[in-house]
Amino acid sequence: MAAHTTGVTRLAVVLVAVLCVAGVARPRAQGMRIVSLVPALTEMLFALGAGPHVVGVSNFDDYPPAVTSLPRVGALLDPNMERILSLRPDLVIVYGSQTDAQQQLERAKIRTYNYRHAGLAGIFSTLRELGAAVGRTPDAERLARSMQTHLDGIRARVAGRPRLRTLLVFERDPGSLRGIFVNGGVGFLHDVLGVAGGSDVFADVARESVQPSIETILARAPDVILEVRVREDLSAAQLAKERSVWMTLSSIPAVKNNRVHILTGQFLVVPGPRVGEATETIARTLHPEAFK
Repeated sequence: MAAHTTGVTRLAVVLVAVLCVAGVARPRAQGMRIVSLVPALTEMLFALGAGPHVVGVSNFDDYPPAVTSLPRVGALLDPNMERILSLRPDLVIVYGSQTDAQQQLERAKIRTYNYRHAGLAGIFSTLRELGAAVGRTPDAERLARSMQTHLDGIRARVAGRPRLRTLLVFERDPGSLRGIFVNGGVGFLHDVLGVAGGSDVFADVARESVQPSIETILARAPDVILEVRVREDLSAAQLAKERSVWMTLSSIPAVKNNRVHILTGQFLVVPGPRVGEATETIARTLHPEAFK
C-alpha cells in the first residue's frame, strides 16, 4: 500500500495536473484576476486568450513562455497562501486535494476552481468548464474542436495497425532499473497511448501508477518500452546510456527488436491544450510507417 501511495504521489507531481471539476460561480471576465496552481490549466487559460488575467502561477509553470515573468505561489504540496492573497485574485485554480487552501480561500471570499485526475475526456470537460468560468465559452468550444480533430486524425492514421503491447514508463532511477513506475489501466496517459495505437501491458490494473518488479515486467513481455521524461536537456549520449540500461532484459520482445524509446518534454505529461502534440509524438514512435 505504501508503494502504491508513493507512486500515485509521484505521478501527480510528474503530471503536474488534474482534470476535472467544480463549483465556480458566474464569470467576471472584465478585470478578473486569476491565480493558477495547476500548470495544465494555466496553459488552457492562455490558449483561451485569458492569459492577461493570470496574475500568479505555480512553481512548476513554464509554458507558455509568458508565465516565466509571473509571480510564483507554490504548488501542490506547498501553496503560499500569503503570496496568493497578496495578489488579490478573484479566482484561484487549485487541486482537489488542497482542502486547507480551499477553506482559507473560502473564508477570504475568493472563488476556487478545483481539479482531480481524470482521463483524456476530462481535458475537454475541464476546458469547457474553465472557458465558462472566465467568460470564454466560444473560445473553449473552438479549441476543443481543434484538439478533437487532431486526435481523430491520429486515430485514423493508426487504425487497422497492430496494437503494440507497450510498457509506458514515467519514472525510474537514473542509470538503473530500480524505482520503476509505469502507467496502469486508467488515466490520461493510458488514454493517450490508446489513441496513439498502443495497448498498455498493465491495462488490467485499475490504477494510474504501478511499481512493477523486474520479474513482472519480464512476464508482461512488452513489444515496446516507452519512457516519457519531463527533462528536455538530456544529450544524445545520455539518452543512449539510459536506453542501454534496458538491454539486460534481453528476453523481452521490445529489447530483442530494438523497440526501446525515450521521449522527452513536459508536454508529454501535461493534460492540456498540447495533448494532440503529445499523442502524435507517441503515435509516430509506435507506428512511424503511418506518418510517411
